This record gives sequence, C-alpha cells and structure tokens, in this order.
Amino acid sequence: MPRRLFKRYMPDPQSIREHKSLRFLGTLLHDPNLWHLNRHSVARAMAVGLFAAFLPIPLQMLLAAALAVAVRGNMPIAVSLVWLTNPITMPAVFFCTYQTGAWLMDVPARTLPEELTWEWISGQLSTLWQPFLLGSVVTGLVLGALAYFVTMSYWRWWVTRQWKRRKKSRM
Repeated sequence: MPRRLFKRYMPDPQSIREHKSLRFLGTLLHDPNLWHLNRHSVARAMAVGLFAAFLPIPLQMLLAAALAVAVRGNMPIAVSLVWLTNPITMPAVFFCTYQTGAWLMDVPARTLPEELTWEWISGQLSTLWQPFLLGSVVTGLVLGALAYFVTMSYWRWWVTRQWKRRKKSRM
C-alpha cells in the first residue's frame, strides 16, 4: 500500500489529542487504530467513510468520525472519504441514489424539468424523499461493504506481492 503517501498527509495524532476544542472527547481519540495505517483500520475507514458520504445529511464528517471511533477505523481516511460528495458531485450522486431508491421501491422515477427550481423541488419533496433516502442508505451500505472487502483483498495481495519480491531478491 502507498503507506508513505498517506502518512505524509495525515495529521499528527498527538496534536489532535491535545487540541483544545477536542478535549471533551477524553480518551476516545487515544485508540491507536484511529491513526495507524493497517489493513483492518483502513478497510473499516473505507466502509464507514463511504457510507457516511452517501447519506444526504449535514455534518457528514462528524458522522464519519463518530463511526470510525465506533468501529476502530482510521479516522482521517474515513473523514476524507466524505469529500467524495461535494457540491460539484452531489447532483449526480443524489440523482443516482434517487434512481436506485425508486427502483428498489418499484415506483416510477420522476423526470427532472428543463429548469430545476426550488418551487419544483419543494412541491415534489413529499414524493421524492422516500426513494431518495432509501437509495442513499442502500448505496452507502453496498459501496461501504464493497470498499471494505476490496481494501482487505488488495492490501493482502500487495503484502503478499512484496513478500515474494523480497524473497526473490534475497536469492
């Protein structure tokens, strides 16, 4: 894994633990898995970070951090993954999650008008919110689980490959 690249951009755990606005968390931030880059903590961070990214709620970064603490995943990676849904990507992501929810609920998906206005959105919200929320949760769960297993598999493959290269170079 490109561990050096991650470590270069990760904050120092000690400075975060001592930050005055985070002192109320006490010893919650002292778990080494929240800061170390190992297969399990990174895979857990990928899962909870992607899950939180697809939820249409404010303060996704706080949710990702809380979930990382709960599952003992790498907190900086989990929080960073939330940035996948940013103001540029949100319309496309939310449209796909709405389509997924409408398909799962077996309801016809609404087509967007040529000009999207707040009046249209507020008028249609009563019929749009259920498929949108279901699609967001299901997409987050599926992509989070997929990211977990892909990360675990890729990490194991990478380490095995490095072992074989090292063994071959010694001979």
